[in-house]
Amino acid sequence: MKSRLMRLQGCRHRVLWGLLALALAYPVSAETLNFDQCVDVALRQNPGLFASRAQMEQAEAGLQQARGGRLPKVTVSLNGVRSNDALNAFGLKLSQRNATFGDFGAGEFNPANPGVLAVAPENLNHPAAVNNFNTRIEAQLPLYTGGMIEGYIEQAQSFIRAAQRGDQAARQQVIFHVLQAYEGVHAARAYVGVAKQGEVAAESYVKTISSLLGQGVVVKSDRLSAQIHLEDVRVQLELARNAEASALDQLHMLLGLPLSQPLDVGARVSLSPLPGKPSALREQALADNPGLNALRHQLEAAEAGVKVAKAGLYPQVGLMARQDWNDRNVGLDASSYTLGGTLSWNAFDGGAARGAVDRAAAGKSELAARLRQAESGVEFQVDEAGRKAIEAERRVAVRALVVTHAEEALNLVEKRYKNGVTTITELLAARAQLDKARADGVAANYDLAIQRAALRLAVGKLEPDMKFPSPLPSPAAGEGDRVSLREFR
Repeated sequence: MKSRLMRLQGCRHRVLWGLLALALAYPVSAETLNFDQCVDVALRQNPGLFASRAQMEQAEAGLQQARGGRLPKVTVSLNGVRSNDALNAFGLKLSQRNATFGDFGAGEFNPANPGVLAVAPENLNHPAAVNNFNTRIEAQLPLYTGGMIEGYIEQAQSFIRAAQRGDQAARQQVIFHVLQAYEGVHAARAYVGVAKQGEVAAESYVKTISSLLGQGVVVKSDRLSAQIHLEDVRVQLELARNAEASALDQLHMLLGLPLSQPLDVGARVSLSPLPGKPSALREQALADNPGLNALRHQLEAAEAGVKVAKAGLYPQVGLMARQDWNDRNVGLDASSYTLGGTLSWNAFDGGAARGAVDRAAAGKSELAARLRQAESGVEFQVDEAGRKAIEAERRVAVRALVVTHAEEALNLVEKRYKNGVTTITELLAARAQLDKARADGVAANYDLAIQRAALRLAVGKLEPDMKFPSPLPSPAAGEGDRVSLREFR
């Protein structure tokens, strides 16, 4: 029996190890999304956009609430009361149409008594408790509110437009951040490629120098310098891999995906330069930037808020219609109606209404100042992004030439070192210069994409349906993307 249990346990272990081997042999493949797919997922699932959509829903609900102020307000109520208060008890009986002469103390009236008029009727002064159930339907209709309802409607409409522009701005911000993370993955992988090539070269140096050391051609310090250089390159490789992982994690969060879900990116994207002179682009940004337009609509809402506050300085006119039923029990007996109109004017409130107007006007002035400041900021962003895009474009071309020259220089230094003409210090410096040139080329390509996107973001043209040119190839180690210089005009 014991041996049988051992065999069963051994079989179970073999099955578990087999399943583990299958899992390792067939790992879960990462889903590859190109940039358009990433943008589509982000615009559907990004947590930050949910708040933007909720703001639009709030604004739309506010408009519905404001429009409801124009319609009659109808309330239905049921109130129950029991009282033996003399006035209330008699009034409740009258409301129920149940009052009798006996309630006035008619049974205690004796004409033969000279002081009969001084007799206090017991039923009138000390009535029994009366139950009453009042069923009421009341309608109130405002006729004139001093512009308050109209102001609330205008304010709500402006808030809707502001929320729509704010949502557009939020969507463009998400696209920009997705582009940053997406291209960040490619840039980090290019850094990894540069570091790997540097590692291969550094390992080769260590091997070659060790061989030369054995031949007595070089000294031990040369091998030590080569080994230190190799470890430094490996540190740079680890940093590049960490940067790649960080960029992928950022992309996960922007897409609203769990970090544990495997994800990979497709081909790189290319943004063409935005045509137009700086002055024309500034004008376009002032007209089309969704963030500015959201502020403008908020300013419109503030103007409507001043109108609402001024309504407190004017009279209010309304109508009222009411239908009542009063009964000892819940029912619809003793029907009665009431019609009326109201005119009210706050003749003196200690300056509260005027203070509300001044406060609303000050809020409007604050928004106007913020709008002017934001307009200046957008103009600066347009100029700054345009200048940096030109700078990055030129750096891409220059870095490609620098890489070529650094490769040629390293080749010469390697030959000189093997011939014993130069030192290990010069060799490692030439190698480091090449690695730096390649890394700078990667950074220039990344900056070019980001600055062009920043310019489109400032102008308000970073849309999800924007057509991108054919994808750029991922920059291989030792290669820089050559692009033609374009003027920012």
